[in-house]
Amino acid sequence: MNKLSFLLLLLSISLSAVAVETAPATPSKSDSKKITPISATLWLERLSIALKEVNFNTSFVVVKNNQAEPYHWFHGVDENDMELEIFATLNGPRRDILRKGSVISYIEPEVPPYSVDSEKISGPIPAILSGDISSLASSYEFISVGRSRILGRVAQLIRIVAKEQDRFGYWLWLDQESGLLLKMAIISRKGQLLEQVQFTHLEITDKLVDTLQQLKVAELPSVIGDVNSYQDQELSWKVNWLPSGFKQVKSNRHRILATKQPVEFVLFSDGLVDVSVYVGASKDKQRDVEYVMDGATLVLNQVNNGFEVSIVGKIPSATAKAIADSIRLK
Repeated sequence: MNKLSFLLLLLSISLSAVAVETAPATPSKSDSKKITPISATLWLERLSIALKEVNFNTSFVVVKNNQAEPYHWFHGVDENDMELEIFATLNGPRRDILRKGSVISYIEPEVPPYSVDSEKISGPIPAILSGDISSLASSYEFISVGRSRILGRVAQLIRIVAKEQDRFGYWLWLDQESGLLLKMAIISRKGQLLEQVQFTHLEITDKLVDTLQQLKVAELPSVIGDVNSYQDQELSWKVNWLPSGFKQVKSNRHRILATKQPVEFVLFSDGLVDVSVYVGASKDKQRDVEYVMDGATLVLNQVNNGFEVSIVGKIPSATAKAIADSIRLK
């Protein structure tokens, strides 16, 4: 058995989720005396540092559409300051994401394992939370609200509120002791809960757990070719309107895996939210607009003068429609 297979076997044995959130409670007077209030920005900076420097082993569930998808998350830093990380799904087909420093490997069913050069895992937890939070300040406000109890731990609630109506808000509950994330909710402009990430177990350790020790010495899949070499291709159309703060991240041409249909693709991001835009040929001249919501993620499909447009992202339907309507062929 090679080292990677042994690592995945060890990971499979060790995955578990063993706690639940307690009901929010008003902190006692003794708690208030022990805690000095700090700003929302400082709380988010503390979160960013913790996600990069703390050794932790945690489980969480992503709750949306009355369904819960469980994950296990390992993170640690070795003696050479190299970050090690594992995201693993616990239900359905096995999907693992492994990170060693600036290399991320994907282990998925029916797809040969592969690696890419990157320092951020794209998953249920926004990568910006471990990055430069200040980069969001032009589009969002940070508000410190109050404290409650999550997992039996004192937690500070921080709201990330969009300055315009074209985005959702994020509520973060951060552990008073470690600064780590304990819960996250995505909230509509009307206060509706769209999706949440609820942590069910948190263990902080001084040293790397055995699973990360195995990852450290495992031989991971080879890194595929330079991904950036095809991420900025010239396309035949242009998006003429985006919410403020959104910038193009990459663009390319590829075929949709399910239908094999060729599409042109652009990914935009404001740092917190990613929006994907797909444009391809259509047999229809016009068609009714279709909206599908998956938790906070909206999928919009419409036909613009013979070409089909799809918008995918955690954005309101009005924002997605405005982006789609602004697309013009060059």
